[in-house]
Amino acid sequence: MTTNPLAAALPGLDFVTDTDVLDSLSHDDAEWAPVGKALAAVRPRSTAEVQAVVAECATRGIPVVTRGAGTGLSGGANAVDGCLVLDLSKMNRILEIDPDNMIAVVQPGVVNNDLKAAVAEHGLWYPPDPASAPWSTIGGNASTNAGGLCCLKYGVTRDYVLGLEAVVGGPAGAYGTAVRLGHRTTKGVAGYDMVGLFVGSEGTLGVLTEITLRLRPARAESPRTVVGAFGSIVAAGNAVAATTRLGLLPTALELLDKACLKAVEEWKHLGLSATAEALLLAQIDTPGKAGDDEAAALAQCFRDAGAEWAEQSTDEFEAEALFSARRLAYPALERLGPVLTEDICVPRSAVPRMLAAIEDIASRHQVAIATIAHAGDGNLHPLIRTPAGDDAAHTAAQAAFEEMLTAAIDMGGTVTGEHGVGLLKRAGLRQEQEPGVLAMQQALKQTLDPLNLFNPGKVLGDPAA
Repeated sequence: MTTNPLAAALPGLDFVTDTDVLDSLSHDDAEWAPVGKALAAVRPRSTAEVQAVVAECATRGIPVVTRGAGTGLSGGANAVDGCLVLDLSKMNRILEIDPDNMIAVVQPGVVNNDLKAAVAEHGLWYPPDPASAPWSTIGGNASTNAGGLCCLKYGVTRDYVLGLEAVVGGPAGAYGTAVRLGHRTTKGVAGYDMVGLFVGSEGTLGVLTEITLRLRPARAESPRTVVGAFGSIVAAGNAVAATTRLGLLPTALELLDKACLKAVEEWKHLGLSATAEALLLAQIDTPGKAGDDEAAALAQCFRDAGAEWAEQSTDEFEAEALFSARRLAYPALERLGPVLTEDICVPRSAVPRMLAAIEDIASRHQVAIATIAHAGDGNLHPLIRTPAGDDAAHTAAQAAFEEMLTAAIDMGGTVTGEHGVGLLKRAGLRQEQEPGVLAMQQALKQTLDPLNLFNPGKVLGDPAA
């Protein structure tokens, strides 16, 4: 057991000090990101408990690292030495669903898919759908500004967050002060966009304890699925660029390469064939004949771009299996060995060039790279696989990782489309953004969190560095 000076000061709270449990709460799914040794973890159930914890940690100089479900892929929720891990998974209540105004108010520990199911009972829909939606929480999604499969058409988490409650310090008052940011109305531009600042800040500015979300009407019918098989991953990239050029806007446009399909099939036995080098999976939710026409146009676009075949799926179970494979690709590869996950995003016209660059980088560094992608919006996830315990392979993988970041930046892209900077992309952030912009962000962090209490070292790194 670990000595915990906070438990006596905060009686009645659900502290975790068991070494094995604490270790499991001290990191996210980014296997390659460094992990510090936490002092303890606590599982609050209310904003008041979070306030008490933050106030006590500020008094004692104990860093606070907030955690949701731990599904992140950048090390953003990893413990730092001597910190308290603030596990928000027990703050999992849906506080309000307002069908008249199409909003929901939730605690941060609500699981994405659980919210979807709850609002569906009211004829409503919450669109953001990261591949981790069955497990990831709304608080974590907001902290990283998570995207997902259908953000191509419907936008990312920030587009759905109207308001926040956050426990903060600094100019708002003593550490442990709760503030409300944003609004419940469809429109609202009073003051600076503090909600937009906190969404995607990865827990470095405060602790999100309540989130007010915009909803949409439920879709009138099930989306159509269009599948295209390609002889090379670059050919699939050409089809993505052609889709954009023709002005087609599917709900989702996803890419899986042969290695990903094979890993999923060997694990889950979904009945998938992994003969093509790459598949493009698209969904179209335009209702009626217009949707049929759009699906036919997209299939023809795939064929014109060089698909071996492209068809609209008429088998609902087959379509569901294909999209399940997309969601399962990362854990399927992870079970085979350590995986270093990229999250680069490039302009859609540059997708073929970036896919070709990934192949070249893999060849030159002699590393195995499988690729999945939210291809329709240029967000690519090359998955670098290495044998466990192979230091040379680890070094080669890290070099390939950094080279892909540089290639994305050179093509007008960014080092992270949805996973966040966390620990793994700090050097990439410094490479992507000019010093003046980084200085502005450091000034915001130092003003809103003068004690550097909240998730220190993440995103921008050490202020003294």
